[in-house]
Amino acid sequence: MNEEKLNQNAENKKYLVLVGDGMADFPIDSLGGRTVLEVARTPAMDRLARLGCLGTARTVPEGYPPGSDVANMSLMGYDPKKYYTGRGPLEAAALGVKMNPEDVAYRCNLVTLSFREGRVYMHDYSAGHISTEEAHQLLKDFAPHVPNVPRKSFDLIPGVSYRHILIWKGGPEGIPTVPPHDFTGMDVTEAWHTYEEEPMLYELLTKAITFFHHHPVNEKRRAEGKLPANSLWPWGQGRRPRIPTLKELYDIEGAVVAAVDLIKGLGVWAGMEVVEVPGATGYLDTNYRGKAEAALNVLKDKDLVFLHVEAPDEAGHAGDVKEKIKAIENFDKEVVAPILDGLKDLGYPFRMLIVTDHFTPIVLKTHAPGLVPFIIYDSTDVKENEEAAYNEKAAEKSDLVVEQGYRLLSMLVGREAKEIDIDRRKK
Repeated sequence: MNEEKLNQNAENKKYLVLVGDGMADFPIDSLGGRTVLEVARTPAMDRLARLGCLGTARTVPEGYPPGSDVANMSLMGYDPKKYYTGRGPLEAAALGVKMNPEDVAYRCNLVTLSFREGRVYMHDYSAGHISTEEAHQLLKDFAPHVPNVPRKSFDLIPGVSYRHILIWKGGPEGIPTVPPHDFTGMDVTEAWHTYEEEPMLYELLTKAITFFHHHPVNEKRRAEGKLPANSLWPWGQGRRPRIPTLKELYDIEGAVVAAVDLIKGLGVWAGMEVVEVPGATGYLDTNYRGKAEAALNVLKDKDLVFLHVEAPDEAGHAGDVKEKIKAIENFDKEVVAPILDGLKDLGYPFRMLIVTDHFTPIVLKTHAPGLVPFIIYDSTDVKENEEAAYNEKAAEKSDLVVEQGYRLLSMLVGREAKEIDIDRRKK
């Protein structure tokens, strides 16, 4: 099966993109050399693999870090080489932050650092998955201590759990920063000292360490045997991107169903409706079924829905095989299966892309590059492949390989992205 054949019969349908973040993995010895996707019970996705088109795609271009920002930008149909400026401004959009061209937005984690013998260690990138309420209290109380000077000032904008935004108005963007989840349990001394290259930023971080240490929120967490949020960790910075809307590129009206600000922010920049789902946490306990119901409701008015589930990625970062298997099985049982049943009831002809954005191998506890498995299923053009299943090894056998991952959306909707002149487009 090639792209040309997939493009046929794609018009006048409803379109769905269902993303299980970080589902792809490496073979694991304790699983008999199988991956978690091979072991997980996924009857709905396996059935779609048999009846649809199975392939692999490169969602992260060569030379780019294999993060969810770049990968999901690709999955939304945007070429990262054209439009990616950094993760921070994408997440800032989800929080309604208005950026000026000279502003720099950082993703800013609340983390747990350890200091031993003059070295700095990333004990936990999420401060033990601190609650949103606790995080907001810490940032609110710290706000009066944020250093500012004329024409260069900081704004700390609270997000969800450990995920927040730091805006540096008129600030530089040049220092190299690293994602804290890439260094869980590791020495980050050199990365920490990099912040010293920007004295204002380093002053902010050192003040935060002193302030957070004795804060009542952290004292209570220690007493309960939880990790304290004892530091800020800014990363993924960038200036405001220049992104055309999904409507401008593909003549499609869409909506995003997600819990994490990164995906919501991508949706905002793409001009898509952002649907809030009660109980959607961006973690292992998220409201899977609620997301499925929201997606079905969206399709009554929209052409496309982009649904994202973070849970498999979080389990991968934790190095927890059982939880990752469970998260994948929940994605299949509580998202994919009910959406298929609901679409039958609604009676819409539809096309569905099931995909993971990147690898989050248990053995690495962070992201890794590679061709990810995907399925494109068309309700009016059913195939028959009795041996197919949704996992890495089965997908590798397919001759359908998409080297430019952003083309997956074109293949799904059966039309090419338009060439948009950002400077001359209609206001």
